[in-house]
Amino acid sequence: MLDSRKRSDALALAAVALLILAVLPATLDPFRLNLLGKYMAFAFVAVGIVLTWGYGGVLSLGQGIFFGLGGYMMAMFLKLEASAPELPDFMVWSSVEVLPTWWQPFHHLGWTMLGILVLPAAGAYLLSYAIFRKRVSGVYFAIVTLSLALTLTVVVIGQQGDTGGANGITDFHTLLGWDITSDAAKRVIYFIEAGTLVFTMLVSLWIVRSRFGKILIAIRDREDRVRFSGYDTAHMKAFVFAVAAVLSAIGGAFYSLQVGLIAPGVIGVVASVEMVIYAAVGGRLSIPGAVIGALLIGFLRSYLSETFPGTWLYFLGALFIVVVWAMPSGLAGLAEQLLGRRKVESTP
Repeated sequence: MLDSRKRSDALALAAVALLILAVLPATLDPFRLNLLGKYMAFAFVAVGIVLTWGYGGVLSLGQGIFFGLGGYMMAMFLKLEASAPELPDFMVWSSVEVLPTWWQPFHHLGWTMLGILVLPAAGAYLLSYAIFRKRVSGVYFAIVTLSLALTLTVVVIGQQGDTGGANGITDFHTLLGWDITSDAAKRVIYFIEAGTLVFTMLVSLWIVRSRFGKILIAIRDREDRVRFSGYDTAHMKAFVFAVAAVLSAIGGAFYSLQVGLIAPGVIGVVASVEMVIYAAVGGRLSIPGAVIGALLIGFLRSYLSETFPGTWLYFLGALFIVVVWAMPSGLAGLAEQLLGRRKVESTP
């Protein structure tokens, strides 16, 4: 059974990799390919949610926090490059005369990338470990993360001179002098993002198939027994939560590159809940399924909003209800059921 599951996961990952690296780039025009890159940014978050929620039993409704951190840090670097040697325009409009100290490291791409990888991980680990040590979990942890997402949104909007306020950070066009607004540049960024996403899926599958992954599943099912066996369950849950935070931050950084802006809307409650829905639709126990869920919902949002501009939200809401009601294991679970049924029917 385990070998069969490994084989199906490997085949699903290979199919997703082929889809995003070869099939879709060969068939989509530059505009649609750029939209696909935007959807893939959310796929990083969905993979992280599969690790924390599906395998660790930790439901976070605040992944937008880390997505926004990654997006803002990348946008800060791009904005400083676009504005050099002057201050960013929104600071000038807010009568800021000196660049804030905490903006200084983002003059350099290396420090920016280090910040995207380290700051969300450190913040997520320290925060979640303190909470898990108090044995706060389940719906209570979800409420805490939801509250933090709402709080951070208010803070970002209120600090107009430091963050751009409600408008966010916009109007940047180059990365180390390279014009990132051209179709050729966006195509290169897309393939870098797609390759990073495939690597992320491989690492995530390795995590869930490792000894740590097996212990994580045991924590999800019977945490008290794992704790009595001598394991520090708070540390393990905090670690996987930190991994998910890093994946969200990477997705946020690619989002800023693909879309050309970052705004408080991606940090807030609505965006964070939508990110959980991506994983639920794809299958919260399937890493390739989470990627498909993010891409599918992103495509449907664009298609339905273009075709039914006044009622597209109702269609999308109905889809979510049907998936949760009829397919609790998501699209990946449905695919496994169909394949299992075919194997049974083909057995003599």
